[in-house]
Amino acid sequence: MAAATTASPATAPPSSFPSTTRPILRLSRKFKLPAASLSPDPSPAFQSVTAFAPATVANLGPGFDFLGCAVADASLSLGDTVTATLDPSLPPGTVAISAVTSPSRPHLAARLSRDPLRNCAGIAAAAALRALGVRSHAVSLALAKGLPLGSGLGSSAASAAAAAKAVDALFGSLLSPHDLVLAGLESEKAVSGFHADNIAPAIQGGFVLVRSYDPFTLVQLPCPPALRLCFVLVTPDFEAPTAKMRAALPKKIDIGHHVRNSSQAAALVAAVLQGDAAGIGSAMSSDGIVEPTRAPLIPGMVAVKAAALEAGALGCTISGAGPTAVAVIEGEENGEEIARRMVDAFWSAGKLKATATIAQLDRAGARVISTSRLLE
Repeated sequence: MAAATTASPATAPPSSFPSTTRPILRLSRKFKLPAASLSPDPSPAFQSVTAFAPATVANLGPGFDFLGCAVADASLSLGDTVTATLDPSLPPGTVAISAVTSPSRPHLAARLSRDPLRNCAGIAAAAALRALGVRSHAVSLALAKGLPLGSGLGSSAASAAAAAKAVDALFGSLLSPHDLVLAGLESEKAVSGFHADNIAPAIQGGFVLVRSYDPFTLVQLPCPPALRLCFVLVTPDFEAPTAKMRAALPKKIDIGHHVRNSSQAAALVAAVLQGDAAGIGSAMSSDGIVEPTRAPLIPGMVAVKAAALEAGALGCTISGAGPTAVAVIEGEENGEEIARRMVDAFWSAGKLKATATIAQLDRAGARVISTSRLLE
């Protein structure tokens, strides 16, 4: 039987996701999930629920730790899927992971722990059960990884978001998006620190601004529906450990660089609200603090950015901690050519093989894709 974890607020050990493990950063009381006030214990609405959560692009250039957006392809392969199932064989109020698969990367499944205390999906699911106040039922999870590890595409956030969404839907979708994000943050804090620029858009979709961490406040940035914003995501065969990439950041910042980056982040928010694709690309390309310190750690990244811009991309930067390079385009017409140039640049300048995906802005975020009725 798979290992089980209770939904009690016991401290979990760090996640075993490779290359991103960091010591747990404890949430202050202001960040803890609210104690469930639902009484009686909520009844299940389904026997099982399958939820999908998309990849995310964090930072978006100058928005380090406070800006991010969700991206997905038409086939929903660019993201993670979790099936949550009622499991009467487990102790009530517990979570177990019954299976971990990776259809497009079979070798990846063996690297992921099925211990729910050491897997992002398990941690988030247990947090969701606590928030719901579930005491009479247990849940097993089946995780299907669509995202590579250490890629800068929000792999851990996608697992957490899909798990939290599936568990919530299993019991009637009682949690608010804000509480789902907090459940996901229980997982994120265990793998890469307390930042919500991946988990918030993975849950809510679209562009999300983390206005404040204390008190925790999110702002969804409405983007005009007519904007045909697309992203060319090029991922080299190279892992960029989040801990290493964060350790490379400067400890002190020149006031001039701070002012310039702040203005570019504000310009990016304005461009999103106005539906200005060129403005979004220009602002994303203008990070003068984080990108310059991280790019040299990713072989070929500087050349890849130059190749994307020369090929007609509106902007290009590092996705999250990297190593994925993300270029912004309007429409998909030039996407394949820009992707080819970026892949070639990774090889010629960094001697790294790379794969490319053209994705769209995902406005939905984590969502239920299938359910099964309760057993009679």
